[in-house]
Amino acid sequence: MGFLIGFAVLILVLVFWFIGVYNGLIVLRNRVKNAWSQIDVQLKRRHDLIPNLVEICKGYMEHERTTLENVIKARQQAVDLRNADPAEVAKIENMLTQTLKSLFAVAENYPNLKANENMLKLQEELTATENKISFARQHYNDQTMEYNTKMERFPENIAASIGRFEKAKFFEVENPEERNAPKVSF
Repeated sequence: MGFLIGFAVLILVLVFWFIGVYNGLIVLRNRVKNAWSQIDVQLKRRHDLIPNLVEICKGYMEHERTTLENVIKARQQAVDLRNADPAEVAKIENMLTQTLKSLFAVAENYPNLKANENMLKLQEELTATENKISFARQHYNDQTMEYNTKMERFPENIAASIGRFEKAKFFEVENPEERNAPKVSF
């Protein structure tokens, strides 16, 4: 009789442990999803600002049509991939970042454009948005790491396997050159 009670207690402890781990994984998975949606909100904000930036630049940069077209094309690709996995989104968003950098570099050759009040406001907005995107990416990757780590630890990995939890993907830089610090010369 004591053996049956001990066995029943052990089964109960295991069931409660499994429920606790399972619910913990659900919470972490939802935090990863929430963190991803925060990135998505900031990317949408950036995508909404870009057409205004291009319109302002068009009047000044008649000879820079290719640069403007590249920005528009990269933005459209980014908008089209809004619900893709983080690796694909990161790749396209990094390409969009590069085209925006070229647009701002070309804009340096147009003093009237640089001094345009709307252009300055848009650059400020984009800079603030880029900072928010950077923080959102960091938060997403932190949540992803916590979730993936819990899934890999023993004995939680058993519950994760039974619950069919899948590892989350990090939002990473695709282009190794983007990891290098920019060179500034005067």
